[in-house]
Amino acid sequence: MAARSLQSKTRKRDPLGILTAGALAVSSSWIMYSRFMIDHDLPLPNAIPAERETYFSKPYGKLSYYIERKAEGRPLVLLHSINAAASSYEMRPLFEYYRTQRPVYALDWPGYGFSDRTPRAYSPLFFENTLVEFIATQVGEPADVVALSLGGEFAARSAFSRPDLIRSLVLISPSGLSNRPGDTSLESPASGGSNLAYNALSFPLWDQALFDLVASRRSIEFFLKQSFVGPIAPGLADYSYLTAHQAGAHHVPLYFLSGRLFSPNIVTAVYQQLEAPTLAIYDKDAYVTFERLPQVLEQNPSWQSEQIAPTRGLPQFEKLPETVAALNAFWQALG
Repeated sequence: MAARSLQSKTRKRDPLGILTAGALAVSSSWIMYSRFMIDHDLPLPNAIPAERETYFSKPYGKLSYYIERKAEGRPLVLLHSINAAASSYEMRPLFEYYRTQRPVYALDWPGYGFSDRTPRAYSPLFFENTLVEFIATQVGEPADVVALSLGGEFAARSAFSRPDLIRSLVLISPSGLSNRPGDTSLESPASGGSNLAYNALSFPLWDQALFDLVASRRSIEFFLKQSFVGPIAPGLADYSYLTAHQAGAHHVPLYFLSGRLFSPNIVTAVYQQLEAPTLAIYDKDAYVTFERLPQVLEQNPSWQSEQIAPTRGLPQFEKLPETVAALNAFWQALG
């Protein structure tokens, strides 16, 4: 009877053991496949058909940017978003539209494009200071800045800390305006949850393999589709896949996915205190919401907004005429 009871208990545990062994086998197989079968050094063309320059920054490494200097006028700086497969391709429609009208710069944020993708401690302050140095040393005069999504938080922080460098801000689908709890300081330590998340995501045994799941072609196309009312803009998904398959492409996205690149109280610490004229362009967005935008508009007279519909976060692709009309009206009113 005792032997029969022991066998019964063993049988009851077998399904869990089988599932655990199977999960370990699948995970191990994917880690090996990621390491030896996925090419993480694909040829990467320019995101924008324009001259591209690089310079070396001691604090921030090699930084790359696209530049068109043929026209005269106030410089325009374009900043892409931060996500698993972000790139300056996101700002390509605006670069191509304005390149004949004024000097235009499109920066590859650290961790993206042809800028350094080295492992280091990334933070909102890191990106803020990167932009400040870029405008001070490469642009050389106050600029109008157009930034997308989380890139807008970094741009707003830069305008807040160095108002002499940024004449105006345009934030396309800006993050930080949802109803989320705020902290008491701008550079407060990351929450325990985000620290735990980052430590789990970035464990060296599986960090690349986890990122490869997010950066698969099917995953990229799925997430991009959420940002378009119609079909994905031609070329964007292909370029997103290429830029996500470069050496070191996973470093910044893992910080992003763990939530460590968001400034918890950006509304009260920065948005409501900005002196630079600021235009928020928005409509629907699968990844950010704008419940606190009316609060900012009420509290800060430097802000205004323009809803461009129907769009889902990338109006520069689907509603370019309406987007540039809003930009031009905003800048013309500044004189």
